[in-house]
Amino acid sequence: MGDDSRLRAVVELAQRMAAAQALPEVALAAAEGAREALGGAFAAVSVFEPARGRLRVLVNTGELAEGEEEFPADESYPVHDFPEIAGFEPESWVRGGEPRAWIESAATPGSRRAAALRRRGRSACVVAPIVLHGRAWGELSVARARGAPAPGSGDADFAAVLAAVVASGLVQYERLAEARRLAFTDPLTGLANRRAVDIRLDEALETHRATGAVISLVVCDVNGLKRVNDTYGHAAGDRLLERFGMVLSLCGASLPGALAARLGGDEFCLLAVGAGLAEVERSATEVCRRARELDLGSGVACGVASTGEDIGPVRSARRLFRLADAAQYQAKAAGSPDPVVAGRGGPGDPVVALADAPGGRGRERRGLRGRRPPAPESPNDPTP
Repeated sequence: MGDDSRLRAVVELAQRMAAAQALPEVALAAAEGAREALGGAFAAVSVFEPARGRLRVLVNTGELAEGEEEFPADESYPVHDFPEIAGFEPESWVRGGEPRAWIESAATPGSRRAAALRRRGRSACVVAPIVLHGRAWGELSVARARGAPAPGSGDADFAAVLAAVVASGLVQYERLAEARRLAFTDPLTGLANRRAVDIRLDEALETHRATGAVISLVVCDVNGLKRVNDTYGHAAGDRLLERFGMVLSLCGASLPGALAARLGGDEFCLLAVGAGLAEVERSATEVCRRARELDLGSGVACGVASTGEDIGPVRSARRLFRLADAAQYQAKAAGSPDPVVAGRGGPGDPVVALADAPGGRGRERRGLRGRRPPAPESPNDPTP
């Protein structure tokens, strides 16, 4: 492969990795790009897991041997078999030394890699450490089939360049992953934020329309936050929010796939899809109980809206929020120690009436959160 071809291969590898979203896709893009660039029949990307003392294969690509999987569940090897990872070379990388790739041959006696190459019908492989932030992140390995020309020193040097490109792609992936995480995470509590709830709720409504899966939304308002802020300072108020966030997370964990979120200020929510209303109500009741036991604040007002209750059709996220909000308002106004469930009052349920009334309390409280109030609906609007 000439210099121009290798330059194109490097650019293509970087582009493939930049287009990938999740780590398995990033690893697959790296392995496939390196395999094509080095003329290999097979390639793999592995990650070093210090806590386990293992080198774990993230992806295998190309001509797979018997027993190999593209994305193995747990194909891993003891790290003491890989001195380039567990030995002293990483110390030189921290000091600025460049990691070097090398060639392993199936004919090398006593080598575990050689034995694996023979077993899988491969003649030789090029191995290049992937170094991130001065530490061994993992390895890139590209093998050629039995009978193919053996890789040379030029291939090893190029593999080291490709591993450096892979490392740069991983740094970019980490930054993007962190940016995505921050975009959908409340920085104080670590829970999901309103943006994440909106996206998940839209997806849940699609599932509800297609399968009838029950959607439940629990809206919570932490009581006494202003008093805590005024009396003990905002640091104490933040501690109250953090502790309640942990309570919500713990209780939500009993509902498979539930999303715990902070909507803003002292308002939180729990979104559950597929769980029965009875399960959701038990979790919400536990939230209220645990909130009363916090050493700060005065418990929580909790409202529940669920398609598992008689609340009429739910065709929009806006209506489900209004119902849960109205139930939460009723809980606060009544000083209820337990959740209030929208629709529980039968025909003419006051919570449903409050939520659906033009200019009603449900809409007011949506506005109080600092969100743009929904536009007034005409009497003929088919979407409640």
